[in-house]
Amino acid sequence: MIGRRRSEPALGIADRSERLATALEVGGEELEPASTGAARDVLDRVGERWAIAGGRTVVALAGATGSGKSSLFNTLVGDDVSTISPRRPTTAESGAAVWGEEDAGELLDWLGISNRHHVALTEATAGLDGLVLVDLPDFDSRELRHRVVADRILERADVFVWVADPQKYADARLHDDYLRPLRHHDAVMLVVLNQVDRIREEGGVEQVAADLRRLVQADGAGEHEVIATSARTQQGIGELTARIGEVVGARNAAEARLAADLRASASRVREQGVGEQTPEFGEQADQRLHQALTVASGVPVVLDAVDRDYRRRAHARTGWPFTRWLAGLRPDPMRRLRLGDDTAGDTGIAPSDVRAVLGRSSLPSPTPAARANVQLATRDLGEGVGGSLPPRWAEAVLEAASPEEDTLSDALDQAIVGVPLRTRTPFWWSVLGALQLVLAVTTVVGLLWLVTLVVLGWLQLPVDAPFWGPVPIPLLLFAGGAVAGLLLAVVARAAAGVGAARRRRHVQQVLDDAIDEVSFRHVRKPVMTVLDRHEKTRVLLQQAAA
Repeated sequence: MIGRRRSEPALGIADRSERLATALEVGGEELEPASTGAARDVLDRVGERWAIAGGRTVVALAGATGSGKSSLFNTLVGDDVSTISPRRPTTAESGAAVWGEEDAGELLDWLGISNRHHVALTEATAGLDGLVLVDLPDFDSRELRHRVVADRILERADVFVWVADPQKYADARLHDDYLRPLRHHDAVMLVVLNQVDRIREEGGVEQVAADLRRLVQADGAGEHEVIATSARTQQGIGELTARIGEVVGARNAAEARLAADLRASASRVREQGVGEQTPEFGEQADQRLHQALTVASGVPVVLDAVDRDYRRRAHARTGWPFTRWLAGLRPDPMRRLRLGDDTAGDTGIAPSDVRAVLGRSSLPSPTPAARANVQLATRDLGEGVGGSLPPRWAEAVLEAASPEEDTLSDALDQAIVGVPLRTRTPFWWSVLGALQLVLAVTTVVGLLWLVTLVVLGWLQLPVDAPFWGPVPIPLLLFAGGAVAGLLLAVVARAAAGVGAARRRRHVQQVLDDAIDEVSFRHVRKPVMTVLDRHEKTRVLLQQAAA
């Protein structure tokens, strides 16, 4: 174990890679492009490194110009393998020293290192069997190609040994460009304070080492014991060799490095590409959308038609028979909207046949204000739900919540058309209708009887009308039938008002359900699909970064 973080990840490399790759696929274009591009590069690099068989451990010595890392490299190797530039103390090319007999050619080819030196194992260095020690070019070199080579190998090394010197240990490039971004890699990192022989003050080595340790911890790169070394006096070389031997002997540095890369990459994608939580629908915005769709779909017009149709039909069945024919002169509100009755007319064409051809009812088109209200409601819903998400996800939610206007309008019309607006005739219509017919017959019989009596009296024919008490029965039949019929018609009209209101409420509930279905299919479901993708992406990234 190198640092103080556990050396074994909670997930294996394959599982962690799969979760990150799946998160990138599910998140798609809604994730931040730069971080996802870097994540795909990491996945490719992890796959390549994991495919290289063997138990080799790549340890890279990295440091700034003049840090003495090449001298330290030569000391660890026991030979002048790394050549130092005569003009400036800088390493121009990377070189590698290999301990042990296991073939490292494929690994070194992948690292892009051609300068290779094989180190024979001795009894003292037996613990380094499997080590590939790399001396990198200076990461602050004036030569761009040197920095490119150093960064490329640092991306692929299993373990970092950061070599700092007493003069430049607080250099911003070391801390800002390397240590701070590697906050997930403290388990595959060693920190070395080299050239401590230059510190003459008493207690100065401990003071500088403590300050370097504090800076590394402030970078978020973990807590490390700083190893104080000197290639000239051999101070700390044995400790550094032993620590590297522990790393090589554990045989898990490569896995720990790859896991750290995946964790760091997943964390960057999560921080830049997804929200902390997946939001839910706001009830207020959903209600506003429902109300806007209700108005735009013409539901108030339909409900009024249902109410008037119920009253008209009830009057036609239960009204006073001598005036109910007037109801037939009124236009059928349902037929005008191609709703309700589906019986074929004189031509044999039913309203459903017309709807099949036109694909629409005859409901009036929504007003510009109603259309604008629907657009505003869908936008409010999209902004309300996606407002807490990163911009790309918020735009996806807003787009999902804003279907094509014509598509939504057609869906609403079809939903209205598909709702049954009439039910079977109420039983009380038949009862009152039959009573009205009886009363009408009674009225007619009484009238005819009275007319007969008048005619016979005019012809001076003797005839006596029967009486029921002081009232002649013909008059009683006529007047009683007419008055009872009119009173029954008044009662029927009141009952029709109650029935129409009940029918209106029932139809309104069914229409609300139909509009909710349209709202779900064309607005809420697309938004939920985006939110589900966000939640799945967020969970996968969280698992990959854990």
